Amino acid sequence: MSPTRFASEHRWIYLGAIVILLALVVIGIVRWENLRTTNAATEKANQLADAAVDAGYPRPDTDTIVRTLGTDGGFVCEDPDSALKKALWKTNVSNGAAFVGQRPVIGDTRALRAEEKILEIYCPEELDAFQDRYDDLETDDTVRR
Repeated sequence: MSPTRFASEHRWIYLGAIVILLALVVIGIVRWENLRTTNAATEKANQLADAAVDAGYPRPDTDTIVRTLGTDGGFVCEDPDSALKKALWKTNVSNGAAFVGQRPVIGDTRALRAEEKILEIYCPEELDAFQDRYDDLETDDTVRR
């Protein structure tokens, strides 16, 4: 049997091996990218958890932070100084009633500082605009630990 005849008869083996090799390369690249992203998200989540402990809160679960904020801050970093987010924040800082009984209250300073810390860690470029918008709000230490 000549070498050229052997190669032509078993061409499907070569093509199959090439396809499998390319598939393994693609899978390896995707897994490496996911691992790198997960490590970055875990590092930022640990920074945020350490900041919570420094502020006097119990240490939050870093896995939950990773799933919620990822590497880019998720929803928190999507235009944090927008009118909608300011309205939502003001709505959430109320007396807890609904409809006509709802009244604004003086919000807790630590809640605002918590969001600032998230912005500082995940999207520092948004921090100045956020601070400019929320500096005029009246806050105080209203929540007991």
